[in-house]
Amino acid sequence: MSDSLQELADALLRAASDAGADAAEALTVQGTSLSIDVRNGTLEMAERSEATDLGLRVFIGQRSAITSASDSSATTIAAMAERAVAMAREAPEDPHAGIAGSEQIAQIWDAAALELADSTPEPDPATLEQDALTAEAAGLAVAGVSQVQSANASYGAQTMHMASTNGFSGGYNRTSRSVSCVAIAGTGTDMERDYDGDARIFQSDLRSADEIGRVAGERAIVRLNARKPATGSYPVLFDERIAASLIGHLLSAANGAAVARGSSWLEGCLGEPVLPDHLSIIEDPHRARASGSRPFDGEGLPTNRRAIVENGVLTGWSLDLSSARKLDMSPTGNAARGVSSPPSPANWNIALTPGEQSRADLIASMGTGLLVTSMIGSTINPNTGDYSRGASGFWVENGEVTHPVNECTIAGNLRDMLRRIIPANDARPWLSRVVPSLLVEGMTLAGD
Repeated sequence: MSDSLQELADALLRAASDAGADAAEALTVQGTSLSIDVRNGTLEMAERSEATDLGLRVFIGQRSAITSASDSSATTIAAMAERAVAMAREAPEDPHAGIAGSEQIAQIWDAAALELADSTPEPDPATLEQDALTAEAAGLAVAGVSQVQSANASYGAQTMHMASTNGFSGGYNRTSRSVSCVAIAGTGTDMERDYDGDARIFQSDLRSADEIGRVAGERAIVRLNARKPATGSYPVLFDERIAASLIGHLLSAANGAAVARGSSWLEGCLGEPVLPDHLSIIEDPHRARASGSRPFDGEGLPTNRRAIVENGVLTGWSLDLSSARKLDMSPTGNAARGVSSPPSPANWNIALTPGEQSRADLIASMGTGLLVTSMIGSTINPNTGDYSRGASGFWVENGEVTHPVNECTIAGNLRDMLRRIIPANDARPWLSRVVPSLLVEGMTLAGD
């Protein structure tokens, strides 16, 4: 499969050259996905897709264009190249456009060491259906659960190859396996729902469907009889399931594209403290069995382990070639792209320095406040960092969880919030964003 994708990528480059392109990048992707949903003990949906997608980006001087197709015939490849070149000739000039120099591209990598693909056979639909049925049954077995909204099991496999006229050529395989369940507790107007799920590269790493369904049910039950909390200023503990979103706002602000267009609240903060002094954010795209790992980025540049924040200090932006050129900096190997989209900066595997206390320790130390387990909506000002989100979770009184709460809003400013976070030690190490529960003192809470 990978050889045929390489041949298709090479054919795209030849066609682009014949059509008059000065330079070109080709991306070919072949994938299979299988998804099973069950409801009330019966199959609700079975969906399988197989596709081969081709993408071509061409350059005429400082002008560029992209075309894509799902047909790999020679006629289509020639038409893609001719269309892309014609579009590029009409496109406006971009002084920052262009492929990587031959001295910048990745030369040596070991995709096998990253363990991105499970070699075991693809599961058959009956196996996935049984996993979904098991999760649903386990959720319904929890006393107080009235229904399971959805139970799903899925599998995916993908092979990609990328090539460029600068001499780069490389590809790798990926697989994924997941089970999820959403349970509903209560009846009428007093209904609450919650979920659990797991997604892994290797089937052998996946948590059992029975456990996933049971946890979803238990989480829904404890949310019953929720009420609004009191309005005021309180400590807020972001549960590990959602704490990564808080760090995600920092990563978005450290994205080179946002900085280059002047829409980042971190603009001008390089070399300044953005987290407590003992905390760092490490990006490691070479972590084995992690979904965010990759041997090279979407422009063929090598990926490297780096500190985005080191000992509290912001050390750099996440940059693709274009944003790096706009900021007169070196690219960081963070370009992500699809067959029909240009590269843009993204982050790979992220890990925040863990704390020394458990989640229970932080709850005991916070006195009176809010433990947030889910959030809805978002009002984030990208220029100022002002933060406001709808939240629900559990009220903490005198260091103990007392009752569930909902219909409230938490607000603050990300610059201030992140400077005073206190991490727990409960992060799941296999996730692509390894972030523990985070306690933030003195947030504004709007409830009753």
